[in-house]
Amino acid sequence: MNIDSSSTSLVIILHEIYGINDHIKFFRDVMIKEGFDVLTPNLLHKESFSYEQEDKAYHYFMNEIGFHKSLHEVKQIVKVNREKYDQIYIIGFSVGATIAWMSSEDEIDGIIGYYGSRIRNHVEIEPRCPTLLFFSKNEKSFNVLDLEKKLKTKKKTIIEIIEAEHGFMNPFYKTYKSKEYRDCIEISIDFLKRIAEGSGIR
Repeated sequence: MNIDSSSTSLVIILHEIYGINDHIKFFRDVMIKEGFDVLTPNLLHKESFSYEQEDKAYHYFMNEIGFHKSLHEVKQIVKVNREKYDQIYIIGFSVGATIAWMSSEDEIDGIIGYYGSRIRNHVEIEPRCPTLLFFSKNEKSFNVLDLEKKLKTKKKTIIEIIEAEHGFMNPFYKTYKSKEYRDCIEISIDFLKRIAEGSGIR
């Protein structure tokens, strides 16, 4: 984990199945430069997997860790830090985005999820905080537009469909798209600033 105590806003970054890798460290530094304190909990409690170990990483997360165990851990981190910050945000990638979505019913100030494909298994959730979800239009495992229809009726929720493949926000991964990455970062930072200013979303 990494944290600084100079900010009134904390960002908790939730990793993909690979763990705390080059991408998460890169994104952590991006958020620190934007003025946020940052925590990057290692939900795997082990060294990260390489991208070539995708199947192994997936099975390890699903069989040894799981969404609910990770959700409990994230809730404890929020609880410990709640009184220290005016705002606590959770930003997640892939499985981390689904965990962030599952956290949105709790006392969080804002959620951002990038390509959380398993959100499709938790569409009953009604976020209590402003929520911004980015999905890759070209997902292989499910129909993104069908999911969008179910989610865009939610209050406090913004859905962005990006013409890209899963993983497009990761500069170290084969599906990275630099323009889409920059656009999503700009949208995300603006989203967090609007929450901090109290303007919020619908």
